[in-house]
Amino acid sequence: MLGLWIGDSETYSSWNDFLAWLKGRGLRGVDLVVSDQHGGLVKAVETQFQEVMWQRCQTHFTRNILDACPKQLQSQLHSQLRVIWEAPDVETARQMLQRIMDILEQGFDDAVAVLNLPKRYRKRLRTTNGIERLKEEVRRRERLIRIFPNVESAKRLLGALLIEKDEAWSTDRQYFDMRAYVECKQEQTAMTTNELQQAAVAAC
Repeated sequence: MLGLWIGDSETYSSWNDFLAWLKGRGLRGVDLVVSDQHGGLVKAVETQFQEVMWQRCQTHFTRNILDACPKQLQSQLHSQLRVIWEAPDVETARQMLQRIMDILEQGFDDAVAVLNLPKRYRKRLRTTNGIERLKEEVRRRERLIRIFPNVESAKRLLGALLIEKDEAWSTDRQYFDMRAYVECKQEQTAMTTNELQQAAVAAC
């Protein structure tokens, strides 16, 4: 859990301020951002984290596609989409894309960005389901209070909930073991260094 920010709307300005605040607190080394296709959020990510890979939430994207599809085709299309999202690599996923509806083309690359990550991280990073569940828990607590007297009271209640979730994700139900990811990044860096060295030798 990186931080809590109270905003009056999900505008670009609100998201941009929040991400800038996180960076100001020392957030760095961001490789991937997972979200729905909210215009303000995506633009803020592009502003604050240039060249960071963006993964479009597959659940939201699937819902967008099915909403534009005749009801009698939705079940079959949903099954085909699941096959794409669970493909072993980007190339296989792209081949599957050609077999189904043209509507996928508009958001396909954003929805399979997660396939560039090690396999063990894909399931939890391909959607915002974990965040959506957390938001529901926040809303449930919020509905009990109904009206907060001030911003500080909202921060105290909601901040306590987020601290509790952060402790659970960090300890007994660890959300991620980042060791394999760090190893993968080190291997990629080593491969890139080796390729550059080989190119330099060839140029000589």
